[in-house]
Amino acid sequence: MTPVYGPLAGMRVLMTGSIVAAPFAASMLAEFGAEVIHVERPNVGDPYREQAPIVKRNDRKISAAWIQEGRNKLSLTLEINLKIPESKEIFLSMIKNCDVWLENMVWTEKLGITEEMLLEVNPKLVIAHISGFGRPQFGGVPEQCNRPSYDPIGQAEGGYMFVNGFPEPMPPSHAATFINDYMTAMFAVNGILMAYHHAQKTGKGQAIDVTQIESMSKVLNDTFVQYFELGRVRQRNGNKVAIFQPGNLFKTKDEKYLYIGAYGAAVYGRFIKALGLDLDKYSHETCGNSIEAINSELGLELNQKAIDWVAARDAEEALQYLLSQKVPSGIVRTSADLAANEHYQKRGNFIEYTDETLGEKVKAFGFAPKLSVTPAQVWRGAPTLGQDTDNILSKLLGYSASEIAAFREKNVI
Repeated sequence: MTPVYGPLAGMRVLMTGSIVAAPFAASMLAEFGAEVIHVERPNVGDPYREQAPIVKRNDRKISAAWIQEGRNKLSLTLEINLKIPESKEIFLSMIKNCDVWLENMVWTEKLGITEEMLLEVNPKLVIAHISGFGRPQFGGVPEQCNRPSYDPIGQAEGGYMFVNGFPEPMPPSHAATFINDYMTAMFAVNGILMAYHHAQKTGKGQAIDVTQIESMSKVLNDTFVQYFELGRVRQRNGNKVAIFQPGNLFKTKDEKYLYIGAYGAAVYGRFIKALGLDLDKYSHETCGNSIEAINSELGLELNQKAIDWVAARDAEEALQYLLSQKVPSGIVRTSADLAANEHYQKRGNFIEYTDETLGEKVKAFGFAPKLSVTPAQVWRGAPTLGQDTDNILSKLLGYSASEIAAFREKNVI
């Protein structure tokens, strides 16, 4: 039902989930060729369609988020409650014809859905569960598994929020743009691809349990080794890297921000030279390569000299000079900056396509990663609610027009 392209052509994914992790995981798969069927409630739809801010065109409106993440998907409206015979029949028929079921509904058992039932219908099925705290069959405290969660809760309970932000007395800070959900989605994609590969080789499907809290804990670098082996609880350091310098955000003369990072003796030496300082005095050993060094009297003095050096220059001037000295640096960019950025434009990072709800061309961010032989593509903008219901039920499941009409009359679709 979709064009053939990308490395995942031939994979069919049934997605029953909403804001944000499951839809984004499905988007990643869809951009690289998987056929993704997004199940939405009849007459209600995915709340993602109404998430602020809203884009309006004449008498039509849709969320900016749906324009970005709904593309390449087929929209099937279906009341997923297996106590309704028709719903059970359609849902299990879909499961039989899909390779992956991706969900973040949490309460699947209450709807009459069990892994055993699904794997009996389709032994090769990959089942991907996304939740805040995990499913009991993978371990844990049952009461914790049943907890509701949103992105900032996952950041808080997974340990990420505690190390993000500035030191006390400033409070911890959560990262913006639902970064926890997006990180969780990427772990889900990784798990799905591994399980799908296994299923194709062995004919055996399996379940994947992806949690918000563990996705956050997994990207905390050596935080837990620090605790278990050194007895250290990692603390917040603001924009300053705790273990080497320079590794900090500096304010420029033109009120912008420049990040300078120089890990290792060689790059550190280039940084010292760039600032016109004496490397014998401000040596890597005494000022730059450890927690003790950067907090020593000379280390703090070096940090202040870096602050003063950047403050005396405009951002672009400082950046270009540091880059000419091979010192890694970067200016904090806004979306407007990046939209006008020549490098981003020549990388093809912004694409246009027709959004199905608005019926007009829209511009959005393109793809990552980039593949040389089987690249991602957008074959269609985000669908209208239930746009593909009749097509899926007739072409994929073989229902007649009269049967589909009967389902609609009963509000099953």
